[in-house]
Amino acid sequence: QVQLVESGGGSVQTGGSLRLSCVVSGDTSRRFMGWFRQPAGKRREAVAALATGSMSTYYSDSVKGRFTISRDNAKNTLFLQMTGLELEDTAVYYCATRTRPGYTSSPLDANYYNLWGQGTQVTVSS
Repeated sequence: QVQLVESGGGSVQTGGSLRLSCVVSGDTSRRFMGWFRQPAGKRREAVAALATGSMSTYYSDSVKGRFTISRDNAKNTLFLQMTGLELEDTAVYYCATRTRPGYTSSPLDANYYNLWGQGTQVTVSS
């Protein structure tokens, strides 16, 4: 059984940095993995995704150039390095993967993913 456990959230001032981690246990042969976030009172939105085979990366326009998604295969861990944090980045951040076979041409589409971590809070203040 695959499980995802996020960590690394916290409070930071604008312009600061944080690195989120998502440890993947169980069957780790996932085709895509992603980070999503949900600001309070708003819908969940895509942040970044990674194709585990090619290591291709995908980013939403709002974080492109500021966030970096990566994976340490030896540690079965997915990372999200966040720099230049802005007030609008405040949200609960979730990592996600898919436990059923399937491919997507839209790795930033949340509907592709069916397994989610518990989330970690990121709060950015001025």
